[in-house]
Amino acid sequence: MRSMPAVLVVEDEPAIAELIAVNLRHNGFRPTWAMDSASAQREIDAAVPDLILLDWMLPGESGLSLAKRWRAEPRTKEVPVIMLTARGDEMDRVAGLDAGADDYMAKPFSTKELLARVRAVLRRRGPDLSKERFTVAGLTLDADTHRVSYLGEPLKLGPTEFKLLQYFLGHAERVHSRGQLLDKVWGDHVYIEERTVDVHVKRLREALGAAGAMVETVRGAGYRLTAKPAAVETSMAAKAGA
Repeated sequence: MRSMPAVLVVEDEPAIAELIAVNLRHNGFRPTWAMDSASAQREIDAAVPDLILLDWMLPGESGLSLAKRWRAEPRTKEVPVIMLTARGDEMDRVAGLDAGADDYMAKPFSTKELLARVRAVLRRRGPDLSKERFTVAGLTLDADTHRVSYLGEPLKLGPTEFKLLQYFLGHAERVHSRGQLLDKVWGDHVYIEERTVDVHVKRLREALGAAGAMVETVRGAGYRLTAKPAAVETSMAAKAGA
C-alpha cells in the first residue's frame, strides 16, 4: 500500500480549490482545503501536511504572512510551500520566495504543471531519514551508533521498533496511517496485516518508558510522535496546580 502525501490547499476561491483538489486526488495525493488563514492554521495545528499550496490573497492574514510565520515555527519550518497567486511580476515572485516559498505559480496555471511542480518540490524537500541523529523533547536516536536515549538515559529497542521510532522522529508531529507506516517502515514489498503496526507501536511505547506518551494514537487516522503529548501536558498542569 503506497502512502498518499497530504497536501493542504489554502485557497479562497472554491472553484479553483475544487479543481486543484480533484487533480491531486486523481494523482495519488490526499488534499485538504482551507479557505482562509484561520482555517489553514487550524488544519496545521491538527496535522502537519507534506506540502502546502498557498494562495497569496486571502481573507484576513495574507498567504505571504502565513508563509513567513510557518517558516519561523519548528513544526512547519521544513514543510514545502508553493505560492499560488494572480500576482505574477518579478517583484512579487521574489517576495514570495523570500517569505520562504519553495516555488511560485502565477494564475491561471496548468494543473499538469502544478502537479509536476508538487512532485519536484516533494523530491527536493522530502524528509531525509539518512540523518545521523534525531532529537525531539529529550528523546534522541543516533542512526550511526544505533542508540536511543531519553533525557540521557539509554533505552533498548528491537530492530523494528528502532526503525519505527526513526521514522516517527524524522516526521515529528505528522499523523501516519497504518498503511503509510507499513509502506515507509516495512516496505511496500512486504505483505503483513495493518494490525501488526499496532503491536509494534505498543512495544515501542513500552520500550520508551516515560517517553512512550510521545507516541500518540490519533483516533480514526493513525499515529504521530509529538513533543507535547496530552498525558505529559496534563501531568505538568497538575504539578503546577499542586
